[in-house]
Amino acid sequence: DLINQLEAGALTEVEKRNSDLSDNDKKATAHEVAVAALRYFLLKFTRNTVIAFDFKEALSFEGETGPYCQYAAVRTNSIFRKLGNEIVAAADALVNQIDEDGALQARVAEVLSGEAGTEIWSLVMLSQQLDDVILQCRNSAEPANLAKYTFSLARTFSRFYHDHRILSEPDEVRRGVLTAVTKIVRTQLTTALAILGINVPDQM
Repeated sequence: DLINQLEAGALTEVEKRNSDLSDNDKKATAHEVAVAALRYFLLKFTRNTVIAFDFKEALSFEGETGPYCQYAAVRTNSIFRKLGNEIVAAADALVNQIDEDGALQARVAEVLSGEAGTEIWSLVMLSQQLDDVILQCRNSAEPANLAKYTFSLARTFSRFYHDHRILSEPDEVRRGVLTAVTKIVRTQLTTALAILGINVPDQM
């Protein structure tokens, strides 16, 4: 009954955001969003917390919720679909050439300098903390730590996405760096969500 009510609420939101989807795709997406809403809401609280389930809060696409984290992962997938295989392959090649190309190293260092560079580095460093967080959860038997981490990564990526023009960036080196960082985040965020039992739909 709880899932059914959540699915009904999620379906309303999905229909507003993706009117072009088929009815079956809307229902499938609504189910994934409902499961994410429920699982994340229950897991974000520590084990000894008394939970008063809030439908509106759980289903929100803003704030510390499962759908918010899901949407960040959906956005990373959307970015790679729009970039296309050729640009993604070029970004991979650029990363592989850094160690052997001094001029390229200087350009990448330039991209990663200043306030904007610090923001990019912070996102990369946060994404690399997943294994440590998982170990912490295992040692403490406290899955809330992973839920909090997942939200933090989703929120930091969303800020990164709004601050940097990944899709329209004209500079090849800068676009390659931004693409490489997004690829790292997509892997880590999708993995964190999977551990929480949350799937990433194609669209939301």
